[in-house]
Amino acid sequence: MSPYALSMLMSSLAVGTITTLSSSHWFLAWMGLEINTLAIIPLMTKMHHPRATESATKYFLTQATASALLLFATTMNAWLTGEWTIMSMTSYAPMTILTIALAIKLGIAPFHLWLPDVLQGLDMMTCLILSTWQKLAPMALLVLTSHQLNANLLILMALASAIIGGWGGLNQTQTRKIMAYSSIAHLGWMTLVISFAPNLALLNLVIYLMMTSSMFMGLMALNATSVNKLSTSWLKTPTLAVSTMAGLMSLGGLPPLSGFLPKWLILQEMTKHHLGTISTMMALSALLSLFFYLRLSYVVSMTSPPNISNSNLTWRKKNNLPLIIPMLIVLSTMLMPITPMLLMKN
Repeated sequence: MSPYALSMLMSSLAVGTITTLSSSHWFLAWMGLEINTLAIIPLMTKMHHPRATESATKYFLTQATASALLLFATTMNAWLTGEWTIMSMTSYAPMTILTIALAIKLGIAPFHLWLPDVLQGLDMMTCLILSTWQKLAPMALLVLTSHQLNANLLILMALASAIIGGWGGLNQTQTRKIMAYSSIAHLGWMTLVISFAPNLALLNLVIYLMMTSSMFMGLMALNATSVNKLSTSWLKTPTLAVSTMAGLMSLGGLPPLSGFLPKWLILQEMTKHHLGTISTMMALSALLSLFFYLRLSYVVSMTSPPNISNSNLTWRKKNNLPLIIPMLIVLSTMLMPITPMLLMKN
């Protein structure tokens, strides 16, 4: 792809997200989401591969449906209340339709089926953008309307996301699909707490962005698109293999890594609202996700050919890794010491 076209598309992605984040009018927010969607479609099809075209088509149809639902909900709300401002969603039907539209855009269960298939057909960098940057605008709209959302509907979707995200990743051998189910599970934790403590949902989003970015960049550096290729990473880059193992443990939420911090605070917040059963079910569903993270950690750190791997060995060479990878790895694994400050603010 031409550098000029790439810079224009990346600028359009930034403009679309910033438009949604800074708008107080529903039409401007919808316009920002549309700019985001239209800017990422050419990035998805730059590989000129049938799977990439299929992924772009699925993504476009899904996002177009969600955008139509969002516009319908906001138009209905304007018809009922006479206002287009984001903070004035007071009617039950528009709020329910809006919640479903944003859940489709984010990939929250039971509207998650498009996400693993779309990520599987894309290259790693586009998967990174789709899993991180594209979550910002819809999540911002969820946070802005969180005090008016139906808490029971969000709790049901959160439980479904956590269970499906853990269950769906168990039998996967492709790292992109595993990261897609990981994204679904993490979105479930954000959805669970967003109507009770939006600041904890934002904290979870920030830590999720750092962990997912470091993991995708590590997978790109290791050229690991499947579990078999991941098993040869110890011979190529031992230090990055150890860092990838730590990142996987952080994604699983094991203490004392950064991924444990939002889960701890969210479970504490839910027990304050006397939702012990929901908290227990979420904690148990996290064990499903932890299982396939542990399996990947075992593959990346404790296996070396010749084992059951069918992939060809690559020559070990000196890799010039970007400086941002170690920075993201440190942030995604060592943020637990800031917990007392967060508890004081809460």
